[in-house]
Formats: sequence, structure tokens, C-alpha cells
Amino acid sequence: MAEPLIRLKDIRRYFGSGDATVKALDDISLEIRPGEVVAIMWQSGSGKSTLMNIIGMLDRATGGLYEVSGKDVSRLSPDELAALRRNTFGFIFQRYNLLSTANAGENVEVPALYAGMEGWRRKERARKLLTELGLGERLHHRPNELSGGQQQRVAVARALMNDPPVILADEPTGALDRKSGEDVMALLEELNRRGRTVIVITHEEEVASHARRQIRLEDGRVVHDDGPEEMIESPSGAAGEDGRGVANLAVETMESVKMALRSLRVNIFRTSLTLLGIIIGVAAVITMLAIGEGSKRNVLESISSLGTNILYVRPGGAGIRSSGDIATLVPADAKAIGEGLDNIVTVVPSRSSRKTLRFGNIDYATTVEGVGAGFPVARDWAVRDGTFFTEADVNSYSAVIVLGTTVAETLFPYDKNPVGKFILVGNIPFEIIGVMEPKGAAPWGSDQDDIVWVPYTTGLVRIFGSNYLTGITIKVEDVGRIEETEAEISELLLARHRTDDFSVRNTASFLAMATETQNTLTILLGAVAAISLLVGGIGVMNIMLVSVVERTREIGIRMATGARRRDILLQFNTEASVVCTIGGIVGVVLGYTTGIVLSFFGVNIAFTPGPTVLAFACAVGTGLLFGYLPARKAAHLDPVVALSSE
Repeated sequence: MAEPLIRLKDIRRYFGSGDATVKALDDISLEIRPGEVVAIMWQSGSGKSTLMNIIGMLDRATGGLYEVSGKDVSRLSPDELAALRRNTFGFIFQRYNLLSTANAGENVEVPALYAGMEGWRRKERARKLLTELGLGERLHHRPNELSGGQQQRVAVARALMNDPPVILADEPTGALDRKSGEDVMALLEELNRRGRTVIVITHEEEVASHARRQIRLEDGRVVHDDGPEEMIESPSGAAGEDGRGVANLAVETMESVKMALRSLRVNIFRTSLTLLGIIIGVAAVITMLAIGEGSKRNVLESISSLGTNILYVRPGGAGIRSSGDIATLVPADAKAIGEGLDNIVTVVPSRSSRKTLRFGNIDYATTVEGVGAGFPVARDWAVRDGTFFTEADVNSYSAVIVLGTTVAETLFPYDKNPVGKFILVGNIPFEIIGVMEPKGAAPWGSDQDDIVWVPYTTGLVRIFGSNYLTGITIKVEDVGRIEETEAEISELLLARHRTDDFSVRNTASFLAMATETQNTLTILLGAVAAISLLVGGIGVMNIMLVSVVERTREIGIRMATGARRRDILLQFNTEASVVCTIGGIVGVVLGYTTGIVLSFFGVNIAFTPGPTVLAFACAVGTGLLFGYLPARKAAHLDPVVALSSE
């Protein structure tokens, strides 16, 4: 007589504890040999379904010994149980337990997917099995498009997919009409003739009569067993052997992506709401950082337009608090710098104040700045019309003036070239000798063209009424020596003034300060936008938790057909990642579109690859992070509990 394929000794399965303990199985001992047809029967509540769950390794016994082909099941890990279950048992459930989101062919393929069978082989075998069962034309129909008998045949095909040696059928005819029930029993008998061991769980005498061996349970005990019989045919497979190997991670991931997309399509409205959170988060990060970067570049370009080889001397030193004008710089200081130091291209003393200009019946208040003749050179600022005043004009205290374009357009709205005309500065007439090229806004936001220039000598005597300067601008020749020149200027002025009542700054320091400020602003904008991405990630976690609850039965079906914990974890994690990846892609497109639209309204926008990559990576990372807990919860569900979920 053949060795037992299934051996149970003193199997117990208790539920509850203390006085509330329910003994579903109480010291069950039996052996089932290869090739048998066994009917386990009696009324509901006798423990037969619990025994099936123990035999099919969907549930663990409270005590006793259970062996499959000599392997002690109690010593196996959940993933080892999944592998043994996948290759030893084919399940046919009373309620079919088909995946509602998959068609007939895809349902049949599930066990082979977890066994690592190649895609083309899975599809071909599923098609062949369904054709043999008379469902070749229903290959692409979903369960809700099939009759009860057809759904049960799909379940039979799924049970046969991995060519298992044992078929476990739980009330296989319970949900069918008489004709369909007879067809299913005839099919089970045919499977037995082909060498498979068939175990039928039923409460119907007519169904049990098809079995050569009947085991009756009552109150969790075996009250009748016809006993094993000598079988001639051997089983068609070897229990626990996986001849097809393990699918590589790339193939499993691709299959998980397909299942994820199918599952997401089923709940398209909920998926769209989940996507919305990720889309808004990614788009916000990209747009906000683009605005911050654009603003930063605009400020830095404006500062750079002042020249990178410029030094500024301002009155007032460290610790000096201004209560008005600071009279510590004089024209002689500018002359000393120009004559006493090398590496100097030009030195421009300056003094400015707000004054009212008048031409005809137009009065306009603007900034009047007295500067030296080297101003256009120092500021790299070209003259549009006419000329700038010369050193001779400075030395002769000439009453000449050069206009910024804003002033020129205000005083002469109908005259494009006002050169040669006279305007009043206060009550003093000045001849217009030039109009400068437009410069636009300054880094600090003011209009650089809303200004006029006069020789500083003329301004000190005829406009400002005092002999001190508000600043000295120095253009150096060799930028590499700018710090050395800065130190020399400080040393020279300290020697002249006998006190530290001035400050010397270069453009590089302004750039560094502006860069730091703008970087802080950009980080702030990015942080605000990142909060929306975090909220979107929490939304993904909530949706995935709901999905786990709703699809608990599906998880049980997959575990019954051989899915390991890793497979379930990969599937649900992949679904979360797919949602976030799709949301990330749409969010990137929306972020760029929003930025482009804002640029048409005058907002400074500068797109860089960094924020785009960061936002997209964070979106995918959010899916992995917030999808892990729901996925882990799904992977650790007990198969028998998951299958019993409604």
C-alpha cells in the first residue's frame, strides 16, 4: 500500500478560551493516500470546513501532528506553507472565490503567476484548461458575466493550473442547480481517474456517494471512516516540488503593476481623488520652487548688472547710528583714492537727494544725483541720446543734466529726444545734454531710470548746499585683486579720517547676501509646498487601508492559490507606487503648465531639473512609504480569516 500523502494524528482546533472554548476538531486522526476520492461529510457545525482549512494549510491546528508527503506542517513558515499549498492543493470553493476585477483567463492564471510560470505559458495553459472545460469562448469574460456553473468551472480550471496532486472541494455543488452539480461531480471523478487525489467536503449524501471513501464527523470527531483503499494509479505531481522555479523580481513587479492598474480602474473615482492629492502636491513643489528660483535669478542678475568689479564706499562705520545725513566722506577722499592707488579704472564720487523738476507746466519729483564724469564707465551704462558730461564739465561747475528714461518720458511725453532743452531743478535751469539707456528695476525694487545726473561739483554748490558725499563708487581693473584693493582703500581712508567712520563693500558681498536671502525664501516656499505633498501621501495611506479592508477576501484567495507574504506586500505596495507615479507625472506636467501661465502675467519663473526630480522622487517615495503599512497589514492576514471575510 502506498505511503500516506496526507497524515493527521490527534489534530485539535480550539477557538476561544476558558469556559467559552469551542472544540471544532477534537483528536482527529486519519490518513489519505494518493489517488483516493474522499468525502468528508455531516451537517454544518460538525467541523468539516475547519478540517478542510487545516488540510489545505489555510489554518493551523491548535495541537497534534499534520504531515504532507512526510513534511511536518507545523514547522513551516508562512511562505513555506504558501509554496507547499501552491504546489500540492487545488482549491474549489463553494462560493467560487473568483477575483471580480479579472476575467476568466486571468483568474485561472493566478496560481501559476505565484509559481513563477512564464507569461506566455500561463496564458496558453489557462486557455487550454478553459477550452477543455467548455469555456474557451468565455476566456475574456469577468465572473459577473458568467453563470454559476461556468464560474465553478473557472474555479476548477484554476485549481488545475499548477497540476497539483490534491483537489480540495468545499461544497462544490452547494451553489449550483442539479444539472451543473452533476457536471462538476463528473469532472471531479474524471480528475481522479487521471491520478489526482480528490477530497470533497459536503453535507449531501448524493454528493458523498460519488466517493469510494466516506468520513463522517460529529462534534469535531470522526464517527465513521470507510478506511483507505489500495490505489493503482499514482499521483500526477510531487507535493511540495516547484519545478517552475521562482519568478524574478522584475517579472513579478510587472505583473503587480498590471494588477494594480486593473484594480485602480475598478475604483476610478476614488483613485482620482487619491491622485488629486499627489498631483497638487507635486505641482505645488515645482511651481513654488520655480517662482523662488526665478525671483532669485532676477535679483542676482540685477545685482550683477551693477558690475562684479565694483567697490562701494559709504559714510558711517560700525556702531554709528544715523540720525540724518552722515558727513564723513568728502570729494577729497575720492580724489585721494583715484590718485593714490593702482588697480583703479575710475572713481565716481556721488551725492543724491529728492528734488522737483519742472518743464513747462509739468512738475515731477525724482532723485537728483551728482556724480563724476566716470559714472557711465563705472556702471557700464550707455547713453541713448546725446552725451554724458565730461571731466571739464565737472571742473567748471557746468549746469548740465542727463535724464533717466522714466524722467524723460514723464517730462517730455511727446518729444523722444529732449537733448538741448532746459529744465528747472528747484529754481535753477539746467541744459539737457543726454538721456541714458533704460536699466529697469534695481535689485531692491526701485526704478533705476527714475533719476537724473548732474556734475557732483555743480550739485554740491548749487543744489545740495553742502560739501560731503553720500558715496564713492570705484571700478577696479583686476577683479582677482578686488579684496586687496578693498583693503587698501580702507587703510587709506582710515589714515585720512583717523577713525573708522566709513564702510567699504564689494558687489560679491551683495551677491552672497542676496543669494542667502533668496535661498531661504526658496526653502520656505518649498517647505510650504511639501506639506501638500505630505497630505497627499497620507491620503494614499488612508485609501490603501480602505482598499485592504474591502479586498480582504481577494487577499485570502491569492493566499489560498499560493501567494507568499512577499507577493501580497509587493502587490499593495506597487498599487500605492503606481498611484503616486501617475500622480507625479501629471503633477509635473501641471506644475510646468502653471509656471508657464504665471510667466505670462509677469511672474519670474525659472525651471530647473532639481525640483522636478525631487518632487517626482518624493511622490514615488511617498507611495512606497505610506503604502507599506497597509501592504504589511494585508500580507500578515490569516488566509482562513481573509477568505471568510464578506
